[in-house]
Amino acid sequence: MSRNVTMMQFFEWHVEADGSHWKRLQETAKDLKKAGIGTVWIPPVTKGHTPQDTGYGVYDLYDLGEFDQKESVRTKYGTKKELLDAIAACHRLGINVYTDLVMNHKAGADETEAFHVIEVDPNNRTEEISEPFEIEGWTKFTFPGRGEEYSAFKWDYHHFNGTDYDARAERTGIFRIADEGKQWNENVDNEFGNYDYLMFANIDYNVPEVREEMINWGKWMIDTTRCDGFRLDAIKHINYEFLREFVGEMINKRGQDFYIVGEFWNPELAACQEFLDTVDYQIDLFDVSLHYKLHEASQSGAAFDLSTIFNDTLVQTHPTNAVTFVDNHDSQPNEALESWIEDWFKPLAYSLILLRKDGYPCVFYGDYFGIGGEHPVEGKKDMLDCLLYSRYHKAYGEQDDYFDDANIIGWVRKGSEEIERSGCAVVMSNSDGGDKRMFIGEDHAGEIWVDMTNAREDHITIEEDGWATFPVNGGSVSVWALPELDIEHTEDNEDDSCVAVPEGEELEANVVTDHDHHESHDNEPANS
Repeated sequence: MSRNVTMMQFFEWHVEADGSHWKRLQETAKDLKKAGIGTVWIPPVTKGHTPQDTGYGVYDLYDLGEFDQKESVRTKYGTKKELLDAIAACHRLGINVYTDLVMNHKAGADETEAFHVIEVDPNNRTEEISEPFEIEGWTKFTFPGRGEEYSAFKWDYHHFNGTDYDARAERTGIFRIADEGKQWNENVDNEFGNYDYLMFANIDYNVPEVREEMINWGKWMIDTTRCDGFRLDAIKHINYEFLREFVGEMINKRGQDFYIVGEFWNPELAACQEFLDTVDYQIDLFDVSLHYKLHEASQSGAAFDLSTIFNDTLVQTHPTNAVTFVDNHDSQPNEALESWIEDWFKPLAYSLILLRKDGYPCVFYGDYFGIGGEHPVEGKKDMLDCLLYSRYHKAYGEQDDYFDDANIIGWVRKGSEEIERSGCAVVMSNSDGGDKRMFIGEDHAGEIWVDMTNAREDHITIEEDGWATFPVNGGSVSVWALPELDIEHTEDNEDDSCVAVPEGEELEANVVTDHDHHESHDNEPANS
């Protein structure tokens, strides 16, 4: 039986813009392995329109920190060589790497061009609020620093269908390009009438040479970085039919084990399900619905009914296509989609994604290492290490839920014979302290369990019939399990109690298998 695999989003908005991040990944990889991280999702590796750009204002898709463009050779995160060295270091340790792809727009054009546009209502992009008129838009990309290395394709307004700035009039707006009968793509999210346009120069996937170039680039990325998967940014704004074609081409090139997850930021479950239908379930989606449930629970305290926490979430309806997360770079404080989970609830939220059988859990860099910038937030490494340890060593086997109370819920994982000393009982409260009586199995009878979170000092003995009563503090979570050493010896091992993978033990790499056949990201088969 393979060990549980956990993803880490290895960045937040405010990581230093000094080009040190790829080096940081290389230096940190060994510690991530010891913590039980099997996969890292790294930020966009392509050249942005400024040296400080996080990668989402993408300028040149073929510049990974190699060419002197936009005032720098390196990206915000480092040079191409440092990137490839970091990926290689991860691979040597059995850690897989997913790269972030930004395919919706381009920024920082080299020249302006004159073309006709129609201005549309920002709140309803299907409503025209002007007659056609000419603007000068930043839409011509010639890449003078790279030339034709890797690709001779040059972008101009024919390859876009919208932009947001008229350099001639020096004003902003949402301008649909009117030449050549261009329209917004129809196979996109219907927010604001049509959400094809997001920002900068919007790529038009109705243009055949654009589709061909982007597919060629995706294959080039696989060959160049040797990454194990992609995270696709802002996919609700991209022609769904193209995405299905793109994903199919990438899997055909790299094989069914090449993993792809998309950011479809829509909390409406029906919209997520419809998208998965469209792309033939070839990719996973981040469970935005669950994120907002966790946010609501953290804001509402005891007023939130914990027994409903998974209702109307992707992990409940499509467990093999859900990447579960607590927070990310967009939901962190002061960012575009701020919906930060309150500190008191973070241990509960991470227990809900890390210690259950369904979903592919992702730990946020900002939660683990902290957030920088003008409003820094301390990381919660110690807390997360204990939960990661429990995931790696304990959270296996049959799962039974005890979601029978609004304020205190619990579940058990009965353990697997193949994972020694596995099994756990999780109980959490968003109100007062209490307990939950749960059945862990007669084969655990007589075992003495402790709280892996160290929130409680009790020793719980599993009764002869396999039942036990597991306590929890108010507004807290406890993870009860059999310690790695007998109770009388645990005090000598406290320093290593939350190290998931001891020195010298190999962490199994993970590339997710065919979505039509794998049952869960919990206990995922290892494919290195």
